[in-house]
Amino acid sequence: MLVKEEIYGQIVNVLKGAKFPIKTPEELFNALPDGPNTTCKSGDVVLKASDAGKVLSADDFPFESAEDVASTIVNKAGL
Repeated sequence: MLVKEEIYGQIVNVLKGAKFPIKTPEELFNALPDGPNTTCKSGDVVLKASDAGKVLSADDFPFESAEDVASTIVNKAGL
């Protein structure tokens, strides 16, 4: 499995129970099990939510689904 697909799946999984839409970075961090310390790993690639927060902008919000969040983060992080 490609790193991008694995990280995407992990993001979708950790946001399974989240309430959407998510309108702010704070709401996104609050929806994650370990907040900004939530970590996704694939091989040597480690992506913390706090790192993902650095690539998101106000224009990315609101998110309507976990898949929306995952797609935006993996694309903006260059995975």
